Amino acid sequence: MAEKKLKVEKPTGKLGILLPGMGAVATTFIAGVHAVNKKISTPIGSLTQMGRMRIGRRDKDIVNKPLISDVVPLQNLKNVVFGGWDIYEDNVYEAAMNAEVLDQNLLKKLKPSLSKIKPMKAVFDKNYVKKLDGKHVKRGKTKMKLAEALMRDIRQFKKENNCDRLVMVWCGSTEIYIKESAVHRTIKSFEKGLEENHIDIPPSMIYAYGAIKMGIPYANGAPNLSCDVPALVKLAKETGTPIAGKDFKTGQTLMKTILAPGLKARALGIEGWFSTNILGNRDGEVLDDPDNFKTKEVSKLGVLEQILEPDVHPELYKDLYHKVRINYYPPRGDAKEGWDNIDIRGWLNYPMQIKIDFLCRDSILAAPIVLDLAIFLDLAKRSGMHGIQEWLGFYLKSPQALPGLHPEHDIFKQLEKLENTLRYIAGEKLIDHLGQDYES
Repeated sequence: MAEKKLKVEKPTGKLGILLPGMGAVATTFIAGVHAVNKKISTPIGSLTQMGRMRIGRRDKDIVNKPLISDVVPLQNLKNVVFGGWDIYEDNVYEAAMNAEVLDQNLLKKLKPSLSKIKPMKAVFDKNYVKKLDGKHVKRGKTKMKLAEALMRDIRQFKKENNCDRLVMVWCGSTEIYIKESAVHRTIKSFEKGLEENHIDIPPSMIYAYGAIKMGIPYANGAPNLSCDVPALVKLAKETGTPIAGKDFKTGQTLMKTILAPGLKARALGIEGWFSTNILGNRDGEVLDDPDNFKTKEVSKLGVLEQILEPDVHPELYKDLYHKVRINYYPPRGDAKEGWDNIDIRGWLNYPMQIKIDFLCRDSILAAPIVLDLAIFLDLAKRSGMHGIQEWLGFYLKSPQALPGLHPEHDIFKQLEKLENTLRYIAGEKLIDHLGQDYES
């Protein structure tokens, strides 16, 4: 028997996807959706478009694994429109050509539609991203005035594009490292901080505040605190807004969340895990600054400790040495290369090594994450879900978790949580992998 179904609104009308930061990731995402809609490419990497999941019993002859889009009501890509903000004036076609991620012949086929998408002036402060210096920015006496300007942009975009609903996904740069402080603890203290231009409220938090204040689902694709502070979590509950963060799980960290659970499952010891990267896109340039790299480093370093649980398995992992480096190397562009050396121990403490050289494309891996976060957050909103959406941690390096809980990093456990959440939304039986397979 199926579980009681949530009341889920149908995805009628247009969905507007708003993107703060319209650089390589955002333009690769937008161009990709246009290419898919024109049937000249395929949305590989997107669970909302290509993913399947099991429903019901695991019978010998027939396993019911429909598309996820057949299990829950997702927004059709043909009814999606895009907007956003950037510190440079280039339209999406120009920005995508400059990013040099996608083939120029593909982009030229999409030029008429991509050229029409132009960024709005961004909320930007060079003190938080020292390596960038765009001039297409908003002016305001206070951060609250800037938030109000963003909210006016959002209302205007929704009206001009005849959108039924909106979502926002941060695709901007990594900001300098900021710790949670008193200004972040309550809605009152946060709004006072906006009025007083508090230094611990960076641009990403202003975007998050504007979206959440308006009840617009918000996801944070960078390691910035953004919506991961008590004040904005509380505001999300008050406005009925789903939120998710932080930091898209793309290259090297994706590999860690796949490999580390397997090594732990086989009770293999790990002495050290050394990781280094080279990349040359805008993200690489920003992370060349030590203050910005610190934010990314904290996001990357937390993964192994949570998965391996050295306090629980001290004989295997208590002395693990974990090092992460990122090097800006302009000739490589968006084609990031991540090297990993893993020193492991097996039977009778015999040493072994694993070497990984992942030649990936950062924006190609991130684009389907942006899509899935937007589509799933819209589903969450239509399902009456609000606050932190832990089930979307599958897509993120440093997932937000409810107070008092540690985030889950094991990608296989994350996937199980995501699929069971979708089953719950659909009113289907949750799967716990018991041998009886749900016989009544």
